[in-house]
Amino acid sequence: MHSEIIENLMLPCINKTILGFECTGCGFQRSVLALSAGNFGEALLVFPAIYPLCLLVFLIFLSKFYKLKSHQKIVNKISLISIITIIISYTLKHFL
Repeated sequence: MHSEIIENLMLPCINKTILGFECTGCGFQRSVLALSAGNFGEALLVFPAIYPLCLLVFLIFLSKFYKLKSHQKIVNKISLISIITIIISYTLKHFL
């Protein structure tokens, strides 16, 4: 019941509404909702980049309190992994 209320409050994809096909970020909100409900596998299936993005947000948050020596290199690598994951999952979802 609680998740149904939250699902009704989710923002619609403007790209899908106007152009008729999903954008690269479609599924992110549902994935966060699945994570918050403890459905880790479902979160991965809905939006595969959720875990690299969570790690990225955590590292950026951590950098506000602790200055790590190689922080920027790590953030850059996790960012690249996130972008590649988004592109691959989008391609597999729509073109295969």
